[in-house]
Amino acid sequence: MTEVSSLTGRLLVATPALADPNFDRAVVLLLDHDEEGSLGVVLNRPTPVGVGDILEGWAGLAGEPGVVFQGGPVSLDSALGVAVVPGGTGGEAAPLGWRRVYGAIGLVDLEAPPELLAAALGSLRIFAGYAGWGPGQLEDELLEGAWYVVESEPGDIAYPVPERLWREVLRRQRGELAMVATYPDDPSLN
Repeated sequence: MTEVSSLTGRLLVATPALADPNFDRAVVLLLDHDEEGSLGVVLNRPTPVGVGDILEGWAGLAGEPGVVFQGGPVSLDSALGVAVVPGGTGGEAAPLGWRRVYGAIGLVDLEAPPELLAAALGSLRIFAGYAGWGPGQLEDELLEGAWYVVESEPGDIAYPVPERLWREVLRRQRGELAMVATYPDDPSLN
């Protein structure tokens, strides 16, 4: 097997050619990527369920909109907390209840008392489920042209208008990739 270069912390942006409805115009933050597979969360799929409805103590710390996001089609009955800790990119000790994934982005232990992290968190999103790929599966999808791989920014985690995130991430890219942001929702209507 060839060596896998880690994409942890990067964004997968669905190409217009991606036919899977689970990932139509999805922006996925990769939380783990190695030779054993990949795991990420879809950043732009808000649900109508409020964070307080399922994790009452975390509701006050979740960014707007204060709803749970569908992180992907796998394990929809489980919750993941992803948060940015400002200044969390250096060598200082991570706050208790938060594990660095990439730069200032990390996973929150949702079983920890929210007060433990309240002062340290810059932004927090709660995800029901996740997106997962087995060994080599994501690499195959990349070769098929299903995803663009781009750098993430800490603000992507809690982008205030998630429905616009796909276009916004593409717009900030250089060259031809920025033009993809203008791709119509339904090309047959052109």
